[in-house]
Amino acid sequence: MRDYSGKEAELIPLLQKLQGAYGYLPEDIIARLSERTGIYVSKIMGVATFYSQFRLQPVGEHVIRVCFGTACHVNGAENVADALCQELGIALGGTTADGKFTVESVACLGCCSLSPVMMIDNETHGRLTPDKVRTIMRAFREKEAAG
Repeated sequence: MRDYSGKEAELIPLLQKLQGAYGYLPEDIIARLSERTGIYVSKIMGVATFYSQFRLQPVGEHVIRVCFGTACHVNGAENVADALCQELGIALGGTTADGKFTVESVACLGCCSLSPVMMIDNETHGRLTPDKVRTIMRAFREKEAAG
């Protein structure tokens, strides 16, 4: 916040820096940002909730993005997401209790020829089926546990 010069146009870069530091935008940080900048909390929240890049809740160590673009949707993205959420014991948009995984839906990952697709962090997995998702997640967890 040291770089803030009083221009509202600087709000998005400030929020990006804060999220980079905390991994999300905690309520108390938003309140402090409001106090220091004079920008109403409601305005900050309006920006933070409008742009999908901002998170108001902590995310897991691994973020899994399930594509719901047209090609993925037509080829079973909903079944893939359901299997993934069942395997992890969370709802779409949720984070596992151990803080390891967050599952998000996205409009498009740009891998239409591999549909349906999900990404675990920066690793793409395509031509998914519910069974393939379960296998991928079990292998990923085993790899994580081993170390």
